Amino acid sequence: MKLKAVRMGIDTHQEYVVYLRADSAVSRAEGLDASARVMIADGKRHVIATLNVVDPGILSADHIGFSNVLWDDLDPVDSVTVTHAPVVESMSAVRGKIYNRDFTAGDIEAVIGDIARGYYSDLQIAAFLTASAGGRLNRDEVGYLTRAMVEVGDTLDWPGIDCIYDKHCVGGLPGNRTTPIVVAIASAAGLVMPKTSSRAITSPAGTADTMETLTQVELDIDRIRLAVENAGACMAWGGGIKLSPVDDVLIRVERSLDLDSKGQMVASVLSKKMAAGANHVLIDIPVGPTAKVRDLDTARGLHELFNYVADVLGLSVSVVLTDGGQPIGRGIGPALEARDVLAVLRNDENAPADLRDKALELGAHMLALSDAGHYDQAWCRAHEILSSGRAWHQFQRICEAQGGQREPGRAPWVHELDAHQSGRVDAIDNRRIARLAKLAGAPRAPTAGLELLVTIGDKVAVGDPLVRIHAESQGELDYAMVYYLNNRDMIHLERSP
Repeated sequence: MKLKAVRMGIDTHQEYVVYLRADSAVSRAEGLDASARVMIADGKRHVIATLNVVDPGILSADHIGFSNVLWDDLDPVDSVTVTHAPVVESMSAVRGKIYNRDFTAGDIEAVIGDIARGYYSDLQIAAFLTASAGGRLNRDEVGYLTRAMVEVGDTLDWPGIDCIYDKHCVGGLPGNRTTPIVVAIASAAGLVMPKTSSRAITSPAGTADTMETLTQVELDIDRIRLAVENAGACMAWGGGIKLSPVDDVLIRVERSLDLDSKGQMVASVLSKKMAAGANHVLIDIPVGPTAKVRDLDTARGLHELFNYVADVLGLSVSVVLTDGGQPIGRGIGPALEARDVLAVLRNDENAPADLRDKALELGAHMLALSDAGHYDQAWCRAHEILSSGRAWHQFQRICEAQGGQREPGRAPWVHELDAHQSGRVDAIDNRRIARLAKLAGAPRAPTAGLELLVTIGDKVAVGDPLVRIHAESQGELDYAMVYYLNNRDMIHLERSP
């Protein structure tokens, strides 16, 4: 039985959803209820979707409604057929994990393959993620997961180049936009770095969001290859190409669950690096009381897991534990972080010193990773590349190879928030600072966010500016200001005696 497909205009993010009347002939014949998994076919291809049941006044009985993402991806010519979806056999492995049975390599391969084919609903994906959270994936299972995630997507290879480099930060530190500087330093030194980066997941900006204020980041595989051929490096948005595509699906559901599993994190990072062809990877783990990784014991456990899985998969990984006690740089938000990056690369005398210092630290570790050299010698080399202007010249080359460089924009609404008491800054809450920037509109509004005007150790008097909020609308500026006024201790001041 054929049904005419219509677009419902409903945004279900990336989940495929269809809409039928309960009294439609198909619903009755197939015995379909709300939340059933159904197979939709239009003669060219088929997909699995979740059924929502609607009132008679919303759809005709011979029509089926598509959510926006399903309509765009399937692009139905006219009519479609609807049947029950096949049973997802790999869910038995997920149920086994819930009852503490370890995944085999075959279990993980089947689960990830079915997720890649769209057979899992968001509810089933959530069950898999929850069963795997809380340290319940052992080291071997993380290795199986990483390999399976690579194998279901496209991969980049680089014939004739033995060493391909990449760098990743596990996140949780606002303004920590070292990647563009490190890539510029490393590629100026001759390292090949096809860097694919994510957009923000829970932060006010991802590397791709920041780079998009400076150049084009939505590059296909051919344009990535061309950029690397011309400049030795690129900084592209990884979501535009199918490198470890299941990772993007898992991250979307993890965000809704507010889960951040250690095993999933390692598999996510290393699968993306392997898919991009990297075999030498630098991992930055900021550690601090309000960072994603809050203590050294957790950081060391994560360090060990990265090393174990990388060794199993044949990757050379260098893990660096860095200070995550407060935000890095002044700008928090895509365009504001881009301005900090440009200031450091241009050797501006007013560039944020902490961002410059950390970029040099990580750049030195990257150069040391490339030739197993001594860190101090590598730091001197990184410093010379940055201070001489070679890194800035290389950054311009990369931007030109990606379609041209531009200056980041400025928000129309700006307001300073002042200290309500005198004292010394003794703590800055990373999580609430990030929340403040997001309430101002970042990263959706690229020029929105905030400038942090103090660091830990600074002495301030009543009325001294602490934060400068940037917004693209008056409403978002007001939201951010109200949040700050209710959370003044996000910048904690120790009262002067």
